[in-house]
Amino acid sequence: MQTPTPHLTLKEKQRQERENLILQTAEEVLEEKGYYETSMDEIATRVGIAKGTIYTHFPSKEELVATIFARDMQKFLQGFDAILEAELTPRVRLENIMSYLHEGLYGRRAKLLSSTYTGVDLKRLVNEKNGSIREMWECLISKVSKLLDEGKAVGEFRTDVSTRVMLFMMLSLFSPRAHDHVLLEHDLTPDELLQQLKILCFYGMTQNQPE
Repeated sequence: MQTPTPHLTLKEKQRQERENLILQTAEEVLEEKGYYETSMDEIATRVGIAKGTIYTHFPSKEELVATIFARDMQKFLQGFDAILEAELTPRVRLENIMSYLHEGLYGRRAKLLSSTYTGVDLKRLVNEKNGSIREMWECLISKVSKLLDEGKAVGEFRTDVSTRVMLFMMLSLFSPRAHDHVLLEHDLTPDELLQQLKILCFYGMTQNQPE
């Protein structure tokens, strides 16, 4: 039985709409100026409200950014689950996950939030809002492992290589630091790199497979 949506009063609706507008505007300022140059004063000016009003929603800039971070993580997880639940073969779903991870690595906001996610207070606030980042990552790994096992069961993936090793190889290929190193030193676009990583992941480095 579906839980009924709680009825909001006009005042509650207005508060929710104002909070969404603050978050949207804060995201725009963050993308333009970066975390350290973003001020609550400018966000308030762009929204058209007093700075004190922002503080009734978010006690600090760290709290505001942590809310944006947590919200983006939820969107990421929802997209990840949508790929896993699609009625496609394990192979196609795994390719789609690789593309999804790649887009996440190179998105402007992802890079901004990643560079911002360094302070102890911000990490604590994000964890409080969204649960431990480590727990989230372990959950994702578990889901990919199940997808690999599903692919083995239907004959799409090799059974002579352990799922854990497959997972390790895949995650290593999609390490952001490794990507940056390759892109800086070689004339490749991020999309070209993605296609070559997929080739390595599914076909390996040799022309001929062993007997």
